[in-house]
Amino acid sequence: MKFTRLKLPEIIRIEPKIHADGRGSFWEWYRKDLYAAHEIMDQFVQDNQSFSVKGVLRGLHWQVKPMAQAKVVRAIRGAIFDVAVDVRPSSKTFGRWVAEVLSNENRRILYIPAGFAHGFLTLSDEAEVHYKVSQFYSPKDERGIFWNDPEVGIEWPDVGMEYLVSEKDNCNPLLSSFKKSRV
Repeated sequence: MKFTRLKLPEIIRIEPKIHADGRGSFWEWYRKDLYAAHEIMDQFVQDNQSFSVKGVLRGLHWQVKPMAQAKVVRAIRGAIFDVAVDVRPSSKTFGRWVAEVLSNENRRILYIPAGFAHGFLTLSDEAEVHYKVSQFYSPKDERGIFWNDPEVGIEWPDVGMEYLVSEKDNCNPLLSSFKKSRV
């Protein structure tokens, strides 16, 4: 596996080694010892999977302490534009974002630690996303920011149609509302 720190160094792109032959292919996408060797020490307690059609935009969400979640995200079918935003008010990179295209073709994986909002846009006709999380889902500890917050300035790609966004995600507050609070 190849581990690459992105422009927000807490976010790590993981590229598994693919073993392919005439029968198909095999790869490890999660291995605790290799993750730990690259400072990914989280204990994952829950696996989630979502299905989305083209243009679906999910996010941007995170959970606060004591239920703050780290995530390992991958697209097992289709392609997504996967985004992480630093929402730690005391961080030098507060409000900055990184993104990667994750797909079943490139098999890239994204590690997103606690303290980062997460969301994605479906680029392909359909996509299934699988992610491991380090804490159980807790509605009372969930937070969100508006996906198109101009202060954050995420450069969402054009998918040739209007994005399909939930009412909840369209009503999330701007990041500026979290600057002085503990997230």
